[in-house]
Amino acid sequence: MRVERDLLGERELPADVYYGIQTLRATENFPITGLRLHPALIKALALVKRAATQANMDTGFLPAHIGRAIITACTEIEAGRWLEQFVVDPIQGGAGTSINMNMNEVLANRAIELLGGRRGDYFLVHPNTHVNMSQSTNDVIPTAVRLALLRILDGTIEALNNLVEEFFRLAAEYDDIVKLGRTHLQDAVPIRLGQEFGAYARVVKRDAERIKRSREGLLTVNMGATAVGTGLNADPAYISKVLEYLREFSGYPFVGAEDLVDATQNVDALVAVSTAFKSAAVSLSKIASDLRLLSSGPRGGLGEINLPPVQPGSSIMPGKVNPVIAETVNQVAFQLIGSDVTVALAAQNGQLELNVMQPVLIHNLLHSADMLRNVVTVFTTKCVSGITANRERCSELLNKSLGIVTALSPHIGYDQASSIAQEALSTGRSVAEIVLEKGLLTPAELDVIMRPNELTEPGIAGRQLWDQGRGK
Repeated sequence: MRVERDLLGERELPADVYYGIQTLRATENFPITGLRLHPALIKALALVKRAATQANMDTGFLPAHIGRAIITACTEIEAGRWLEQFVVDPIQGGAGTSINMNMNEVLANRAIELLGGRRGDYFLVHPNTHVNMSQSTNDVIPTAVRLALLRILDGTIEALNNLVEEFFRLAAEYDDIVKLGRTHLQDAVPIRLGQEFGAYARVVKRDAERIKRSREGLLTVNMGATAVGTGLNADPAYISKVLEYLREFSGYPFVGAEDLVDATQNVDALVAVSTAFKSAAVSLSKIASDLRLLSSGPRGGLGEINLPPVQPGSSIMPGKVNPVIAETVNQVAFQLIGSDVTVALAAQNGQLELNVMQPVLIHNLLHSADMLRNVVTVFTTKCVSGITANRERCSELLNKSLGIVTALSPHIGYDQASSIAQEALSTGRSVAEIVLEKGLLTPAELDVIMRPNELTEPGIAGRQLWDQGRGK
């Protein structure tokens, strides 16, 4: 064991850990979720610390030998080492101070070790004096979460675009299938299966573009703001240098906020990302529910499409297969929508010069980005890419439908069409059969009106007949 001291007194902690007394206190004060910090946040924060350390060295505030040791420790963490030393709960009081101090202490003790000292010998490298020089929790944590999100979102956007491609492929493959459209879960006018898949592709594409646009706000950071945005203890030369190194080390074109007080108080850029996640979640959930309906059965449902079977569906009913991937999409969507509510509440409950609720906001944002990427990848590879159409079933339901009478309405009148629909419903006979029996249209005329493209494109089906005088 070793003994460390802070303003509240002394504590013992294991001699072999890199974290220190403030991290220890945080683990005792916030045993909330049982979860660890997101690895992307840890690595991003290490990069921010590396940029700050290099800027402090360049401006002459930090001795070179100390700075080099801290930078080595930063690069080790960025490479994935020592992640087990980050033990604070992601949800905590203090606006992220415990996250920042966990990093400061790990970097300090690792740097001490690199300089030949013993962990806890803070006269060599101090967590606050040296590692946190020119910084505050209130600028390094917001900057780190932006970098972490930017890195994760690359994969999230790619996953969504892959799903878009699959839906467009299905749209092209099944564009020749005319099927029954439905509104209010009731029979409606015909639609092509390809048109349905095309609509799914386009809404997901818009969601990917919304998320991509939301990344722009993440490129503005408040490094140099320190505690409240006034920049106290951050030299102007340091502020310029730290932004330069952030861009160089990360590869992202970060810029400093025009007003550091504003950027320290407000988290609207993070809210915009969460809103884009929610929009995508809503779209995906609607699509997943549609696919579950269209594939329902196999004998007692719609059965117009087949979802690929991925596992047995029942512990008691032999042979049953359930749409489990689509169900998972629905559940992740519910979680993402709930997370967006949490982000909104956290954002609106900042007070005065700081949003102290950032830990729960950060936790939800990072995990939402992960969940969205993961579920979209699973949805694409294990469900959408294997969808097939039941052509015969689509044709059967279309031919039995009353919705096709809508195409006849311009030719025989609304009242006559309504009467035919009622008779078809009460007798079980087809609309076409009744129309021909009553002599309202000839077989040739009916064939023209009922051509697939006539039924699923803008305009009056059989327009040439209408122009010849029928229905006028």
